[in-house]
Amino acid sequence: MDKKKAADRAAALKDILKKIPGNDTAAQRQRVLVAIKALGSITTFELMRHLDVYDPRPRVFELRHNEGQKILTVRRAEQTESGVTHRIGVYMMGAE
Repeated sequence: MDKKKAADRAAALKDILKKIPGNDTAAQRQRVLVAIKALGSITTFELMRHLDVYDPRPRVFELRHNEGQKILTVRRAEQTESGVTHRIGVYMMGAE
């Protein structure tokens, strides 16, 4: 991802966090859903780092099973700031 696109994405995530404050599970679920819809996809890394969703997996589970959201998970390798490659989840909306 180029630097401009990464900066735009980070700004969008910051805006979502500002518009949906709070650390309760409902606010976290809302941030996850808004981010997926606004950006097309969101990674576990972005959710933890930028949206204060420390463990996104339960929030995605709740969105799927309690709210009926069609959220898909794919995996990809991504390098952290320290240069270590990890397989991370990428969440996106599925077909209705």
